[in-house]
Amino acid sequence: MQKVSIDAGFTCPNVDGSITTGGCTFCDNRSFSPSRRLPRADVHGQIDQSILRMQRRYRNCEHFLAYFQPATNTYAPVEILRPLYLEALNHPQVVGLAIGTRPDCVSEEVLLLLEELAQQSYVSVEYGMQTVHNRSLDWMNRGHHHDVTVDAVKRSRGRGFEICAHAILGLPGESRADMISTAQEVARLQFDAVKIHNLYCVKNTVLADQVAAGEVQLIEQQDYVEAVVEFMEQLPPETVVERISGDAPPDYFVGPAWCLDKPTVHAAILDEFERRDTWQGQHYSPPSQT
Repeated sequence: MQKVSIDAGFTCPNVDGSITTGGCTFCDNRSFSPSRRLPRADVHGQIDQSILRMQRRYRNCEHFLAYFQPATNTYAPVEILRPLYLEALNHPQVVGLAIGTRPDCVSEEVLLLLEELAQQSYVSVEYGMQTVHNRSLDWMNRGHHHDVTVDAVKRSRGRGFEICAHAILGLPGESRADMISTAQEVARLQFDAVKIHNLYCVKNTVLADQVAAGEVQLIEQQDYVEAVVEFMEQLPPETVVERISGDAPPDYFVGPAWCLDKPTVHAAILDEFERRDTWQGQHYSPPSQT
């Protein structure tokens, strides 16, 4: 089973001015999502296009998750969201939804809709947590602090859908200890899954200007490999790690160059686990039951 990306045409509250403008410091949605780099068909059309691309790579894959990926995919009234989600689920090869969003964009009405859909099929909601540190959220122009993520996770619990966190390692000014704190918070909040990304730079962003000016240094491969291993040591053994690095298409990409070679990064992380004789969850401490 693979994910097929869908661009439903949403924006973000820190792009349209309802919270702030300019978007996140590192963000150009076209670089994150293949669906935003193509002419936008309707939902079924995008799924068909994506399936054709995916089946060239995964020849035996017949079932897919519809991944509402670019921008904030709960940032609309339920009257708009419901038909979009249902259109995706009605595709004969789609068996579930993955919905990328911000933790400040899940009203009670939206959560009730997601709960309803989760009674019918698999649903995963991906929250852009990014970091536990408010100073880093301010740097990235996120438009909210970590308490918003805590609240969103609390309100999402027990509704039948999976909850996934996005976390970024290598943020400016964050030490290894800071990154471990984010891992410990992912564990404390008991996310079902996590996507771990290195901070990478794409064109036409504030981050690109900062990198060009020498104001931000992007994390080196060995530092990132070590940080990922130490991050995963803090996670519960049952937490699904859906991603261990990130990159962007060459037309948009600035750096670091090493993250374009995903197989090498993957192998280096496995080698680091073996070298340290460690594993996911080695340093995880379950929350005390009171």
